[in-house]
Amino acid sequence: MIIDVHGHAGPWFFSTEVGSVELNLALMDRYGIDRQIVSASEAVTYDMVSGNSWLAEVLETQPRLLGYVVVNPNDLAAAARELEKYRATGRFVGVKVHTTYPGQPLMSAAVRDALGLAAEAGLPVLVHTWDETVLGLVDVLERYPDLRVIAGHMGGPAWRTAVEAARRSDRLYLEPCCSITDRGRFRYALDRVPLAQMLFGTDSTLVDPAVAMGVVLEADLTDDEYDHVMGRNAAGLFGLEAETDPTA
Repeated sequence: MIIDVHGHAGPWFFSTEVGSVELNLALMDRYGIDRQIVSASEAVTYDMVSGNSWLAEVLETQPRLLGYVVVNPNDLAAAARELEKYRATGRFVGVKVHTTYPGQPLMSAAVRDALGLAAEAGLPVLVHTWDETVLGLVDVLERYPDLRVIAGHMGGPAWRTAVEAARRSDRLYLEPCCSITDRGRFRYALDRVPLAQMLFGTDSTLVDPAVAMGVVLEADLTDDEYDHVMGRNAAGLFGLEAETDPTA
């Protein structure tokens, strides 16, 4: 089973046609992706409450998709209500915290408190990481013993620092999607980070999954590495072990 832990649903402001859930499913079919965990684009970029609500309706009819509850660190009270509302549905299996669109640096007090809310909810968090501050997640994880964090984009250009961070905490996971990437960075991570902490994500539909597939397959994975990276690790992290055919 291939599980994509970094997907988006709904229209984005890029000059490409990425608004329909049908496109998510078509790209999953094209690349053999069985499950995709998505956040609502509207919730990330504009309106947390409206976006989460829209995604909840989508998830009711799309068994191959699972959701992240988007949490805006600028309104923690509303974020707490969103978590309480959607975590019990069973269709939202994680939390998404972006930093660019809310205008909050990764190591701001607001983002740390948002991560604390996710820890209280018992859900893994996908966090947008794009610079050297990714190393600060180690301190946040020490503050919240139940917190599990996925470093989205594996730190972007700061991927070597993300690798160092993941070496310091067994609750920090790396996900490599990126529109532009350096050759060899996924193998660099695989050779240094425990295999159980390595995940597969695509940034679909903003970026064609072919890019992330290339990043991972270029690392020349062993069969065991492929099995863990492409699905087994995500299944364990999100509690999907018992699920086999999501369309059954």
